[in-house]
Amino acid sequence: MSTSPQFGEVLNQVDNNDRQETIVLGGGCFWCVEAVFQDIQGVQRVINGYAGGDAKTANYEAVCTKQTDHVEVVLLEFDPEEISRDEILEIFFVSHDPTTPNRQGNDIGPQYRSAVFYTDQAQKEAAERQMSELVPELYGKPAVTELRPFQSFYPAEDYHQNYYSKVGDRNSYCTFVITPKVGKIRKKYSHRLKSRA
Repeated sequence: MSTSPQFGEVLNQVDNNDRQETIVLGGGCFWCVEAVFQDIQGVQRVINGYAGGDAKTANYEAVCTKQTDHVEVVLLEFDPEEISRDEILEIFFVSHDPTTPNRQGNDIGPQYRSAVFYTDQAQKEAAERQMSELVPELYGKPAVTELRPFQSFYPAEDYHQNYYSKVGDRNSYCTFVITPKVGKIRKKYSHRLKSRA
């Protein structure tokens, strides 16, 4: 994908290749998932959005009613020569609780459910492997992560994009939820962080 899709547009096709792979992940509030992956080496782009529902309800106001089929997700583009899909999925499963249905911390509702929208068979198999091996090892319970083939991605409104980078600890949600989560991932995966100039 050369340009980022904008709010009101739909992306329903991706082309994975040797230098770029796309996966769509839902792990609670998309601000959190976005913040976790923005610093990871090999991640080329992170876009907040919605998946699982239809176009007419692909907006924040509708999704917050809990009456749509949408999940708050991020579309990740990554270079598989720099970071593997297994590493992407490991970071994803470590960064949120994939054993709790329709909830991440105080964020409650079906839009916060754990979900992987895979774009090819290899991603599906990698997610199944992580769900059956890593998740029970980390959490002592089975994953409830929804595993579905990618169909459509709807970018979120502009004010949701790069949210943590723009707002940071000026927002109490960021201070109490995102900052600790990002700190945990930065510590555990310090060897996978993008170098800072």
